[in-house]
Amino acid sequence: MSMQSHLAELERRHAEMKRKIEDALMHPSTDSLQLADMKRQKLKIKDEIERLRSNDTLH
Repeated sequence: MSMQSHLAELERRHAEMKRKIEDALMHPSTDSLQLADMKRQKLKIKDEIERLRSNDTLH
C-alpha cells in the first residue's frame, strides 16, 4: 500500500469515527465509556495521520 493510499484510508477511518461520535452524542443513552473509547480511537488515528505526514515532509 502506498503512503498516499494509507493516508487516505486513515482519513476515511477518522471521518467515520467522527460520524459515529456525533451519532452517539445525539442519543442520551450512549455509554460514556464507549464514547470515551471512540474518542481515543479517533485521536489515535489522527496521531497516526500526523506522524505519517510529518515523516513524509522530512524525506
